[in-house]
Amino acid sequence: MKKLFAILIISHILYTCSQPTLEENDNRPKKEAKRDFSTYCNPINIDYSYMSHYRAKNNVSYRSGADPAVVNFKGKYYLFVTRSHGYWTSDDMSNWEFIRPQSWYFNGSNAPAAAVKEDKIIVLGDPSGRGAVIETDNPELGDWKTNFAVINMPGGVQDPCLFVDDDGRVYLYEESSNKWPIRGVELDPDNFYVPKGEQKDLFNLEPEKHGWERFGQDHRSELDPFIEGPWMVKHNGTYYLEYGAPGTQWNVYADGVYTSDSPLGPFTYAPYNPISYKPGGFLKGSGHGSTVKDNNGNLWHYATMAISVNYKFERRIGMYPAGFEDDGQMYVNTAYGDYPHFLPDTEVENHKNRFTGWMLLSYNKPVSTNSSLVDADINVVDESEKGYMQEQIREFDISQVNDEEIRSYWVSEANHDSIYVEMDLKKPMDIKALQINFQDFNSKIFGRPDTLKHQFEILTSLDGENWETAVDYSNNQKDIPHAYIELENPIEARYVRYDHKYCTNNYLAISELRVFGKGQEAPPATPANFKAERQSDRRNTNLYWDPVEGATGYVIYWGIAEDKLNLSALMYDEPNYELRALNTDQEYYYQVEAFNENGISERSEVLYTK
Repeated sequence: MKKLFAILIISHILYTCSQPTLEENDNRPKKEAKRDFSTYCNPINIDYSYMSHYRAKNNVSYRSGADPAVVNFKGKYYLFVTRSHGYWTSDDMSNWEFIRPQSWYFNGSNAPAAAVKEDKIIVLGDPSGRGAVIETDNPELGDWKTNFAVINMPGGVQDPCLFVDDDGRVYLYEESSNKWPIRGVELDPDNFYVPKGEQKDLFNLEPEKHGWERFGQDHRSELDPFIEGPWMVKHNGTYYLEYGAPGTQWNVYADGVYTSDSPLGPFTYAPYNPISYKPGGFLKGSGHGSTVKDNNGNLWHYATMAISVNYKFERRIGMYPAGFEDDGQMYVNTAYGDYPHFLPDTEVENHKNRFTGWMLLSYNKPVSTNSSLVDADINVVDESEKGYMQEQIREFDISQVNDEEIRSYWVSEANHDSIYVEMDLKKPMDIKALQINFQDFNSKIFGRPDTLKHQFEILTSLDGENWETAVDYSNNQKDIPHAYIELENPIEARYVRYDHKYCTNNYLAISELRVFGKGQEAPPATPANFKAERQSDRRNTNLYWDPVEGATGYVIYWGIAEDKLNLSALMYDEPNYELRALNTDQEYYYQVEAFNENGISERSEVLYTK
């Protein structure tokens, strides 16, 4: 017996000594320590999947996140996104972890619908357009189950929305078309969610009346626009049926809303439409979204934002404060929508205004690099000649790294740990946050490999000679394509340097290196001589004002009431704006303000046009 015991002890020692340590043995990506931030910055920084469903056709690699369906289930948020081979979860809307479900759609879900039904999440998102409602009471595990009852609508189910009313009745809304309307039907949750009765046509686009529903960049295309992405919200007994238009690849992709006192209508067009609209800035577009209540009782709108470089469906996700005015008007605040905002659990005086006031310090500042410029042609799916994409930006020099245009990007010929990008802010400024947005240039990645990660350091200096490390992500093991970093304490600096360590793609490509904080001088003056002229085509208004010395850009606001200027557009450099998103039978009010690194001016007087 003693001999046997001795053999067992020796065997255990030999086995233990032969095993590598965790660091030696585990090549899987390690989880990044949970970010303890009070702020976020769009696009949300999740590990977006590389699309693989077009691989056999064109072999173009690109990330995308679109058509977000977000639900609050037992105090945690679940984010379902087109073709992502799973979904994300968070308890604070800052730290999102991807879930590879135990069972899921083999080809990824397409514009998935999600809703909470009693103690389960229900989802509908079969890419074929003809699938069953699936459900689970354990989304962390993802043991999704099907009832095999295919919802077989005459035209299939496109961009579905599942809505569970207060009385437990369930409704399906769907469509994605430049011809057919949004449709709705009641489902029977006690009978495998099969439809009860016939599907009903609810409403369609009217671009001849609604300027924001016109197709193309800045609504300038004559092609037929698309209606898609319904999402239902109920507030004070009124049903708000959101819908996306006019096309996901454009800067003017937006969400509007129709209202009713019944889940299947009749529906009335909201005169304050669109509700979610972001035509300018670094990241543009805010359509095909969903609205969810956080754990503090406030609403947030998640929406699709456009890149459309590698393919027209290259997209990202943004989140914005949302809610209802006292009179029931729905709003989504996108003003400074790609600058840092306070997270849901950060207390603010007014949920509608969560902008931190941290300004962009990096726009068009002098930049340099020690890397040679890439000498390679792009591998993309280009549909610009057909009118379904903007033309490609083919300059990849270092000046593209801080031009506030997500469609342009700098590409390094090399990808190793001696490459740097250095920026001169021109004056000492107080830096509070940074965002590094990586781009996929001639990528060869598809799906969701476990090897993706971004590693770098950010250094700062007051004199350009003595440098201190502000951010050390040199050992980061996580995929962070839109790395947003809130500094623990503000740093006074004039120079900022990105020191590259590693990224998984063959090329290092950065669409934008953004620095946020405050300058140490005065904000700009209020724009003078503000004028508004409604065109004979009442969908458009020309807005004019004098240039403001020292202004980085301007934000215009408009709305249907003087105290509810809930829509906005941000533009850099030049004054004046042709607003092409108006409704023909509506009167409007307008304001403008200027901004720079030091802050925001007082707003102008409010103007009115009939």
